[in-house]
Amino acid sequence: MATGHTLEHQPRSGVGSQKQRRDRLIQRARAQPTWALGCGDEVWWSRLAQPAQRCWTDPEAIPKRQELSRLPDDSDPKALACDGRWVRPGPAPEDQLWLRFVVGRPVRAVPIAFLAWCAARLAAQGCTALLWIWDHAAWHRSHAVRRWLHQHHQRVKRGARGVRIVGCWLPTKSPWLNPIAPPWIHGKRAVWAPDRLLGAAELEARVYAYYRGEHEAHLVMPKKVA
Repeated sequence: MATGHTLEHQPRSGVGSQKQRRDRLIQRARAQPTWALGCGDEVWWSRLAQPAQRCWTDPEAIPKRQELSRLPDDSDPKALACDGRWVRPGPAPEDQLWLRFVVGRPVRAVPIAFLAWCAARLAAQGCTALLWIWDHAAWHRSHAVRRWLHQHHQRVKRGARGVRIVGCWLPTKSPWLNPIAPPWIHGKRAVWAPDRLLGAAELEARVYAYYRGEHEAHLVMPKKVA
């Protein structure tokens, strides 16, 4: 497998136990009619770099990935960041993709804002708990995120409207354990325009159209943590 080398430094027993915990939590979430199952991740949508393409030919014969050039007056960012989550709320017949594009980088306080938005949306749909699967990034396991989760749980326990959030962090460097990773790759190939440079607004519109998502306001990192 192409990702096998990324885990060679980790004990196999440790990776296996974390995978088993993830699978147990997924089965539990699917068995509960008011639970939602979500797989979260951050992703960059480049306006310049060509996405990786699948090819079965000799690797040495594959041309190098090309980048488009920007015009001198192009003020749009080179890439757009967004938080995303595949989610199945309760007995929903199929997964949904919820997207929020980000002003700047999708780190630090942004995951908290995204989680709060998802929790409020799920509560409005009648869900009582959310199993949240995401990777081992430092900003996912930060003190700020853990403190917010604890405070959120305390508010829900005291009767505030909301959903409990059960976090499941994946092992380090194991994107193959996150079901949201492959859809990102397919989406980048689908929205890419090889013959011209897309503007930021057009690229964002293409992403929403491909995933059939609803346009939402951009998440902004609070100034006090910027």
